Amino acid sequence: MSFGQGGPFDGPGGSSSSTPDWGALAEESEAQARRKRRLWIGGGALAALAVAGIVTFAVISGGSGSPGGNPTASPTASDQAAAPDAQPSFPDVSVPPPPNPRDYISDPKKDKAPLTPATLFAQKSMVVGAHTYPRTKTATTKDCTAAAQGPLVSSLSHNGCKQLLRATYAKGGVAVTLGIAVFDSPAQATKVMNENKANLMPLPGGGVPSDFCQGTKCRMATNATGRYAYFTIAGYLNGKDVTATETKARQIARDGGAYAFSQITQRGKDQAAKAAEQQLKDAQKKAGKS
Repeated sequence: MSFGQGGPFDGPGGSSSSTPDWGALAEESEAQARRKRRLWIGGGALAALAVAGIVTFAVISGGSGSPGGNPTASPTASDQAAAPDAQPSFPDVSVPPPPNPRDYISDPKKDKAPLTPATLFAQKSMVVGAHTYPRTKTATTKDCTAAAQGPLVSSLSHNGCKQLLRATYAKGGVAVTLGIAVFDSPAQATKVMNENKANLMPLPGGGVPSDFCQGTKCRMATNATGRYAYFTIAGYLNGKDVTATETKARQIARDGGAYAFSQITQRGKDQAAKAAEQQLKDAQKKAGKS
């Protein structure tokens, strides 16, 4: 084995040399420089992201403000709770319960609306369901016995009838006269109904002959609601007797009774609605002064 100057040295390939390998040193230096550049670029990017996050946090935390001015702070929960209520306030309006329409057709002290054929039989035709009958005549009298016949005369007189209003409707060879009697109390009207003496005097005119339901058999009925008793008498215009099997006179009689009832009850509804409207106005006026 031979030894060179400076001691043993195993170089690349196992060769021995006392001179440094300058090419290998240069490559190693360049590799280290490249690693430093990559570290610097990566660190710079992270720094930029950090700065951007700080700026974003500052913008979000600062809230909105005028350009170039200081940001305004957002209100806290306590600030919001302390803010005054912006909703308008209204005074409480205490309205009594709506009036009962039946009270107005039962009590003469409340039943003050005008009571005439023009108000009770205001429509020119009686309309009940799909049936329509033109009105031919109306009348009224405070002498109730003058518009009655037979046992009904004494029944109306003894129970204190105050007024009797009538209207006649006709169509298709049949006609019906409605009679509505007015009393001071429901008890009097009910008593007349229970006596079942419905001999109302028919009301001719407007195409209905003077002998309508006079001396012939006609269909009669009586009923009551509130302080009103109401009657119907229906038959044929040509003097034909009403029989148990015929249908035309029976139909107009039923429609007449239903119509009389509806007119009386509507009178109560109208007065109750007017009273309710006045109650509301009074309550609102009282609330405005308080």
